[in-house]
Amino acid sequence: MTVITERPPTATPIAEPADYPPVRLSLKPPGPPSGLLDGAWWPHSRDLTRELAYLTDVLDPLWGRITRVTVNPAHWPVVPRKVLVNGHVVKVGWFRQEQDPHQLMLRSYRVGRWDLLIVPPGATAAAAERLMAAACDPRVVSTGSALMAAESEGRLAAPADADPPGRKQTDAWEAEGGAMAARAGTTGGR
Repeated sequence: MTVITERPPTATPIAEPADYPPVRLSLKPPGPPSGLLDGAWWPHSRDLTRELAYLTDVLDPLWGRITRVTVNPAHWPVVPRKVLVNGHVVKVGWFRQEQDPHQLMLRSYRVGRWDLLIVPPGATAAAAERLMAAACDPRVVSTGSALMAAESEGRLAAPADADPPGRKQTDAWEAEGGAMAARAGTTGGR
């Protein structure tokens, strides 16, 4: 799991105070795509314009220039159409039905698409740690809303504990063809 807590140096500073807190971001380790989320973001406020500027500024060097962001407006008082980030514009879209209210979708020119869990700004540090760890666990196959529900019901394990929420060992076995292989026997065909 990669945890980013500092902003990289930029050529053109964002027009914000230098004492703005660092971006709280956790990303899945490199490797084959797995699960439904690519990491988690814990914004400091519900000011989407300000928060997206800092988030995309951090992600641009890692994933290529972020060009589009999609959110569900349920938890954001104002959703801007565009955000200026170090000399380029990031277009912001919103969807009430199609977009999970606890997720953010990002797109870039170079690599493609990422989905991040949005940890609520008012979350406790312990809850944020559990949520960010679960979102970065390649074994977890849960949406942002499912992770938030697991956390609110007390089912989300501490980072080093037990099985990930939403997926049991038998589910993993089934997803990897275990049941089909067992039913097919050792003949290797239909």
